[in-house]
Amino acid sequence: MHISNFYCNFAAVMEEYFMRSAALLGSDTMEALQTKRVIIFGVGGVGSWCAEALVRTGLTHLTIVDGDRVQPSNINRQLPAIRATIGLPKVEALRERLLSINPEAEITAIAEYYGQNGLAKETAYDFHLSSFDFLIDAIDDVRAKTDLLLFASHLRGMKIFSSMGAALRLDPTQITTGELMTVKGDALARAVRERMKRLNRKPYKKIRCVYSSEQAQKCDTRGSLMQVTAVFGCTLASMVIGNV
Repeated sequence: MHISNFYCNFAAVMEEYFMRSAALLGSDTMEALQTKRVIIFGVGGVGSWCAEALVRTGLTHLTIVDGDRVQPSNINRQLPAIRATIGLPKVEALRERLLSINPEAEITAIAEYYGQNGLAKETAYDFHLSSFDFLIDAIDDVRAKTDLLLFASHLRGMKIFSSMGAALRLDPTQITTGELMTVKGDALARAVRERMKRLNRKPYKKIRCVYSSEQAQKCDTRGSLMQVTAVFGCTLASMVIGNV
């Protein structure tokens, strides 16, 4: 096959992959998804589904950050977790899956925790956050989450969306969105605000969150289900797509 014919055929196939997205979102949004840069911190039960939803919709520039490896206990809810990936870095397992969906996508995998290499502010500079259009926070560590949100909120032009607690919930119909400082009934949001208060710092701009209004279940361990965590992740993806 002549090389020009190959690329024409490949372009046609790629267009078909995303034709249903384009039919609903329109050409302007689809073109924007080709240029916008998104970084996701935390690719577990929430962040991994957010990543897949974005790539399946047509996003092509994505950076995923997480220092964890796949554990057997992740299989019930986390996208990169299957028997074959146990022990692998989550970001590497997820990157392989995302590229199997769109091999033309630029997926950067960083197997690190936010803040693990020193002060959170120094870490933020390591990630070159100012080069991204969107930041998705799906971190469950209060210190790292708070420090990331405080730092990123001062970056002009970047939109930030954050996940609050998805564990201990059963009902995906009670998942909603709100502004961080006004979220009620969520222990993680409360802990983040309390840390901000102790630091005597506030976000420079409002941060939109996904959270559940359902009362947390009582559980000896932090039980969680895919049908809840995945909806959290897909909601974050929809927030990005609605703002490109």
